[in-house]
Amino acid sequence: MGKKRIDEAIQGVLQQGNKVFVPYIMAGDGGLEKLADQISFLEKSGATVVELGIPFSDPVADGPTIQEAGIRALSNGTTLEKVLDTLKGSKASRSIPIVLMTYFNLIFVYGVERFAEECEAAGVDGVIIPDLPLEEEELVVPALSKHEIALIRLAAPTSPRSRLEEIAKRTEGFLYAVTVKGTTGARSEYEEGVAGYLKELKSLSSAPVLAGFGVSTPEHVQSLSRHCDGVIVGSKIVRALADEKPDDIKELINAAKHADVKMA
Repeated sequence: MGKKRIDEAIQGVLQQGNKVFVPYIMAGDGGLEKLADQISFLEKSGATVVELGIPFSDPVADGPTIQEAGIRALSNGTTLEKVLDTLKGSKASRSIPIVLMTYFNLIFVYGVERFAEECEAAGVDGVIIPDLPLEEEELVVPALSKHEIALIRLAAPTSPRSRLEEIAKRTEGFLYAVTVKGTTGARSEYEEGVAGYLKELKSLSSAPVLAGFGVSTPEHVQSLSRHCDGVIVGSKIVRALADEKPDDIKELINAAKHADVKMA
């Protein structure tokens, strides 16, 4: 379980010559009773891993679309504990790996050891903690390692090479390559230099490199995938679920499945 399940899912996709697609959804947006069906839909549509956001009152990495989804989820009474309980209830019916994206404050209040233990019980395979720097990781690493939960690190284009090297060396599951300077959210185009940045991360990381932040069109999926192992799509998925447009999601996933491009 845990890191191993993420590794196997990603390698299975890459070995078929496809690119990895990780959709992000906000737990509790529309009600937690919909969560199992949302995950099942993404799994059947060809997603590789599901990134599941935990709503938080001060989400520093999130753009407007995901912030609004978080507000809706909080207004529905969504909590970390309720999300984990919901995942426990649907654990037997899913095989796709689950990665939680949550801020450290929620883990700290919940209790680090308890969090790791409950993640394992709920079938969570990895976590992303965007506000936890390398220097503070020992607050969570022992507990996560004990329960075989992967800690997925984020790399930023503003970081010096020495720091990127350390992040790439430590990451588990995959390396999350932040491709923009700013928060999440759909964008029409990427800044110059993204291709070189992704290639650099590929040269530094033994783990797969996935590009995220701002990926919102099939063209983005294909163009970014030329330089890394796949993509993470958040705001576009969140909006499509809220607007009940499943075909928009399938189109994005298919762009990764049929990318059929070699890394330049």
